[in-house]
Amino acid sequence: MTGSLEEARRLLGHARRVVFLTGAGISAESGVPTFRGPGGLWNSRRAEELATPDAFRRDPRLVWEWYAWRRGVVASCAPNAGHLSLARFLHARRGEAILVTQNVDGLHRVAAIQEAGEGDPAPALPLELHGSLFRDRCSECGVVHEPAGPVDTRAEATLPRCGVCGSLLRPDVVWFGEPLDPGVFGAAHRAASGADVCVVVGTSGLVHPAASLPMATRAARGSVIEINPEETPLTRRVAHALRGPAAELLPRLLEPDRTA
Repeated sequence: MTGSLEEARRLLGHARRVVFLTGAGISAESGVPTFRGPGGLWNSRRAEELATPDAFRRDPRLVWEWYAWRRGVVASCAPNAGHLSLARFLHARRGEAILVTQNVDGLHRVAAIQEAGEGDPAPALPLELHGSLFRDRCSECGVVHEPAGPVDTRAEATLPRCGVCGSLLRPDVVWFGEPLDPGVFGAAHRAASGADVCVVVGTSGLVHPAASLPMATRAARGSVIEINPEETPLTRRVAHALRGPAAELLPRLLEPDRTA
């Protein structure tokens, strides 16, 4: 069912609790590659061949070379109007709205800090279902580290190591074949189950278990709003399907007075 922007605004205006679920579409508008499909190639290899625990065990230097390249690509990108409008909404609806993202690019975090100014960015920080490209995690003991600097990928001996146990660090992202962090997903599912409205932005609705979150809102008699340029498998089950780019539609949905 396709609804109007005005009807979607009205639905949000009456909602006491709102959860947002974002996917690659919102960041693609900032120039972040999706690393999927025919364009998702690097060095004649697919992401699915590199973003796995087996690939890291087999050749950690190659995996780190790819992630170091990805960090460089993403670091040149900035939050777009969609990220920023969403961050402002989350700050304004502190305690009533929660952001869940499938993205690992960190742009929601940058937007949250930017829009907080001198204040606390916490209300607009996302629950990162798939981790963050800009954090490291020990491949053995699991301790999370902030990167000390650029990764030296010349040899396995120069790769970053854990300051606690000395094992190799890896990017703090969820790889193919790995489960989501149960604490993060549990918090996301509770937020979706308790929401009056779930706004799904820039995601196909195919990646599970994240794709179950809008259904958790529906199961609790909440409503779902979809923002996507194209129809998705979720579309027929939403209250309002808004067609267009997130950078254009999110400001119009969340801040009508600002965008009028």
